Amino acid sequence: MRILPVIDLMNGQVVRGVAGRRTEYKPIVSRLTTSTDPVDVALAFREHFGFHDLYIADLDAIAGMPAALPFYQRLARHGFRLWVDAGLRRAADAGALLECRVNTVVAGLETMDGPGVLADLVERVTPARLVFSLDLKNGRPLSDRSWRSGEPLDIAAEAVALGVQRLLVLDLAQVGVGAGVGTEALCRRLRGAHPHVELTAGGGVRGSADVEMMRRAGVSWLLIASALHDARIDRAGIAAVAAT
Repeated sequence: MRILPVIDLMNGQVVRGVAGRRTEYKPIVSRLTTSTDPVDVALAFREHFGFHDLYIADLDAIAGMPAALPFYQRLARHGFRLWVDAGLRRAADAGALLECRVNTVVAGLETMDGPGVLADLVERVTPARLVFSLDLKNGRPLSDRSWRSGEPLDIAAEAVALGVQRLLVLDLAQVGVGAGVGTEALCRRLRGAHPHVELTAGGGVRGSADVEMMRRAGVSWLLIASALHDARIDRAGIAAVAAT
């Protein structure tokens, strides 16, 4: 399993997410850097932990505003491999991300206009560069009724049937509240149902015990932010994960 550090981007600053209540998000306070500039934070991640992959949650774009394309370009110029959730609603919206050298385009259940858009994204972006984010809140999918079922496992199965090869499981209610990830059981079931699919998870990682639990659940990538900024996971912990 690999750790994927998260940058929650809002109004040009890196903020700390708490339970998906985005109106309450505040600029980060980090032991890694005194800056809230996304490039400074990214470089601090690299300096302290050796990270070269970053997950960018563009919260303004997710809320319906334009994507922060200049920030993606700055980060790409520094050599980072980017996963970006820019609140895609239509397949055509992915074009600008690809032009900015985004390596992995994240299609979130929360914002995407149904499975038809996901099918178009699979074709436009290709399965290798597309992650479908199964966005949850308190275990329930954040979606409209355009999917055949409102159950997380069923939505994941429908996405896989459309050609998705990479899944992200993220429960926003768990983010930043120190209560754990909360999706380990779902991840185990997804791993059993779709053994060929790359599985990523995140939200609420408290420390090394949660990391090990998610590894045992079959997760290939684990999103982490607060535990890195608060030094609850250190360089030795990251090295231990890489060695497993």
